[in-house]
Amino acid sequence: MATNPTTIDSSMFTPAPTCVAPPTPDPADPPQRGKIGIFLLLAAGLLTWIFFSNTLQADANQGLYFGVLFVLGLGLGIALFHSRFGFTSAWRQLVAVGNGQGLRNHALLLGTTATIFMLLFTTGWGGFGNEPTPYAGTIGVGLFLGAFIFAIGMQLGGGCASGTLFAVGSGNSTVIPTLIGFIAGSVIYTSPFFFPLVSDLPGMEPVLLSDHVGHVGGWSITILVLLVIVAISRAVQARRNPPPTGAPPSATGWVRAIRGSWSMWVGALVLAVLGGAVMWVSGGIWGVTNAFALWGVKFLQLFGFQPETWEFWQQENWAVMFEGSILSHQNSLTNIGIMVGAAIAAAAGGAWAFARKVDWKNFGIAFFGGILMGIGARLAEGCNIGAYLGGIGSGSVSGWLWAAAALVGTWAGLKVRSWLGLANPKPTDSVC
Repeated sequence: MATNPTTIDSSMFTPAPTCVAPPTPDPADPPQRGKIGIFLLLAAGLLTWIFFSNTLQADANQGLYFGVLFVLGLGLGIALFHSRFGFTSAWRQLVAVGNGQGLRNHALLLGTTATIFMLLFTTGWGGFGNEPTPYAGTIGVGLFLGAFIFAIGMQLGGGCASGTLFAVGSGNSTVIPTLIGFIAGSVIYTSPFFFPLVSDLPGMEPVLLSDHVGHVGGWSITILVLLVIVAISRAVQARRNPPPTGAPPSATGWVRAIRGSWSMWVGALVLAVLGGAVMWVSGGIWGVTNAFALWGVKFLQLFGFQPETWEFWQQENWAVMFEGSILSHQNSLTNIGIMVGAAIAAAAGGAWAFARKVDWKNFGIAFFGGILMGIGARLAEGCNIGAYLGGIGSGSVSGWLWAAAALVGTWAGLKVRSWLGLANPKPTDSVC
């Protein structure tokens, strides 16, 4: 099985090594047909269950609505796996060795998302009777502190929100403690011991560019800022001159779409379209992390806990979420779809593998990183997907502020890695 040492997403490797990735689809490796069949059956079974359970509780339109969200999640998982689209690694590469290629792919994703969102917002065109609505995050201490903590957690846990999901789905067991910690941190934030301490942090009302210059004006400002960021990243990269990265082994022709490695710019475009489809279907942005809080408290209920009595879960929107089923929760469905979609893609590429050996030192560090991400995401009202991608794509000033705080947090996270004796990228590394 070939590995890909040249195009690594930190969401896919263990916390200790800097440049270790799971097997990348190699054209010489045959498809894992048995596993493909199992994962396709799993996807079909889940889709059937989602459709009929929601149809029985509401109507066929509701069943179709949630089924479509699950299918979009499958697509997101396939795109994330094939492109290894990195949020964690892009910031790490820029801060550590001055490589801005990942950040420029971010700019493509953000610009394309902003364009799709702008078209949906200006036309008001939405599916299932839902009108597309921009995301606007609160600006305050919680935003800055949360994004900062979240970024430290990314560097310790080895992945972001979406990266953790598709890594687990593709069989990378080393990221499982990160996901467990992510869920635990999300629950800790909502607990009666923690939430009262942070519920009244200073803040101000959200700021949407469209409220001041219209949707087209807000889109124009967003694209202009992204172009400036691309220019700056090129200047930084030229000055620090990191080593070039190579191309991974891949199938060619149409087979590459199923069994090969996609360029990150292709992944950026596909993710933007799928994220836009989520907005069209649901009227809201693609999100990830509020599902982790829901999963955690639903799990606690099995052991007799009563999280519905906690102050956090008595808030109107969260109470409604708590009362519903996981299979009727938008972000839960797309999250589950991402994991199953990544599993299908990995098996099709002959690369699905599950390592049973446990490195307990790295387990603890990854788990702690996940806890930081869970707490940070709730403090900042979102993660790299909801607060960053959804915020900037919607023209929310909070998205840019989240990115700035996360960039500082990435620097701090690399320092923490050094203090813990973990490897960090060096200018001589071909990839980090």
